[in-house]
Amino acid sequence: MKRKRITQLFPFLLPTRRIQRKIIFYAKMYFDRNRYTKTKVKNNSDEMKNGGIMKKRKRIKAVFLYGIFICYILLLIKILLLSRASPFELFNSQRTLFRSINLIPFHSIMEYISGSSDTLRRFAFGNVVGNIVIFIPLGIYLPLFKKDKRVLVNLLFIFIVSLFVEIIQGLLGIGVSDIDDIILNCLGGWIGILGYKFLLFILRDEKKVHTAITILSAIVGLPAILYLLFMVKMRF
Repeated sequence: MKRKRITQLFPFLLPTRRIQRKIIFYAKMYFDRNRYTKTKVKNNSDEMKNGGIMKKRKRIKAVFLYGIFICYILLLIKILLLSRASPFELFNSQRTLFRSINLIPFHSIMEYISGSSDTLRRFAFGNVVGNIVIFIPLGIYLPLFKKDKRVLVNLLFIFIVSLFVEIIQGLLGIGVSDIDDIILNCLGGWIGILGYKFLLFILRDEKKVHTAITILSAIVGLPAILYLLFMVKMRF
């Protein structure tokens, strides 16, 4: 049988016991003030050092991701706006304009599907898949950088970007302004957004998702973007 404490036998002594503990605590701190101060300073210094390291890592990670995102935007510009004309040819009055508009949803896609020649089918496959794939990273990076992570809001942003690109293509005469391209771009962006949501569902933490996307961007995204950006000459 355990022995009972005095405060258990005499509960009215409990406030006195608390006062006694406080007196002993402050007495120890008074007589051992140097060691207490050094320990306190050391703990504060360690906390500041660790906090500084974490902030530095976070800053490096953010700069790295923004750098990859900028490279991705440059790749989009190259593919969508500069694949048929170089920057020097865009405003050349002697340049032959290539302008076409399709406002009927799925018209171009159905033409691709019903195409008889192998060349047309290969072109159709590349066009359809390409329009989807190039906007998947945008769907991933948008909820990563934006505070508003709602699917519809980010999808609307992707739609506006795609619409803007199609308008520019039509105005500059550097491609087909096709509503099907907008549909495919939005589909790709939606896949990217779902990919982000899936990672968030699996990892349950936005910081872990941020880290995972950073690692994937470094291993897969950056080499692919740099290769397509600088090593491949695109002419469609």
